[in-house]
Amino acid sequence: MALNYQRNSYILWECANKMYKDAPEVYDCQKVMEMSDVTLKELLTAYKVASQPNKQPVIWRTLCKTFYEEFEGDIRNFFKRMDDSVAEIKAYIQQHKKMFPYLGGNKINNYWLYVMEQYTDTKFHDRENITVAPDTHVIQASTKLGIITLEEAALPNVQMLVADRWKAILKDTEYVPIDIHTPMWLWSRGKFKIEL
Repeated sequence: MALNYQRNSYILWECANKMYKDAPEVYDCQKVMEMSDVTLKELLTAYKVASQPNKQPVIWRTLCKTFYEEFEGDIRNFFKRMDDSVAEIKAYIQQHKKMFPYLGGNKINNYWLYVMEQYTDTKFHDRENITVAPDTHVIQASTKLGIITLEEAALPNVQMLVADRWKAILKDTEYVPIDIHTPMWLWSRGKFKIEL
């Protein structure tokens, strides 16, 4: 997720999966810390996991350093130390943003936590704190649905506005805000061909 910048997520996943099979050391925080910058860059770019060859290897190393030095190289330790609480994880990341490049962004932070919950055995006891990941598509879909106005969509704080509106709309329902991300994203990405 930290290297998913304007990428097709499915293709990135295929690249990351191939790299894991061929070069699993890139996923071992300690081994990454022992690796030269050149080797790390070569591996990440050879498998097309890093599309920005100068910036993204630095992001990867920084995250590995954070997890290695602070959490014994295991992201699960990070979640446990935060009591498997989305609110605590998000607060910690915001307080230590430089240690979590790209993952500290409002959109990616929420979507990253959602992905961790959906595709690993991670269970957060307060998943309602994973807000909708307010990317361009979710903002466009929210505008089309009247959740925000066209004028509000142009505001600099539109991401927080969208997240707050969806949180209020879904309060006291069986859904939490992140649950609507994929349908809204797909609807917008498909140019709203399916009318609601």
